Amino acid sequence: QVQVVESGGGLVQPGGSLTLSCAASGSIFFVNGMGWYRQVPGKEREMVAVITSGDSPKYADSVRGRFTISRDDANTVYLQMNSLKPEDTAVYSCNADLMVKLQPALIDRLTYWGRGIQVTVSS
Repeated sequence: QVQVVESGGGLVQPGGSLTLSCAASGSIFFVNGMGWYRQVPGKEREMVAVITSGDSPKYADSVRGRFTISRDDANTVYLQMNSLKPEDTAVYSCNADLMVKLQPALIDRLTYWGRGIQVTVSS
C-alpha cells in the first residue's frame, strides 16, 4: 500500500509565506515525479508545480518566481510559497507518479493523490 499525506496548509496574510509538504510512503520502488495541483470551487484543477526525475521543475505561469518545488531523498516534496496573493486561495493536492512494488516480482506504474489541504490567503 502507498500513502500520500499532505501538511502545512492554513491561513496567511497577503504577501506572506507558507510551505506545504507531501510525503509518499509504502512499497515505492521509484518516484517518477511528484507535484502540486490546486482547485477552487467552480473551476478545474490546475497544475501548480511538478518535479520529475531527471527533469527541471515546471511551474504554472501564475506562480513562477514566487513558488519553489523541491524534493528530498525520503520521497517528500515541498512547495515553498512566497508573496502569496488572495488568488492563491485554493485546495492544494499532492500528486505522486510512482513505480510501486505490488508483489515480489511485480512492479507497476501508479498515480496517487493526497486528500488535499486548504490554503487561504486573506487579510
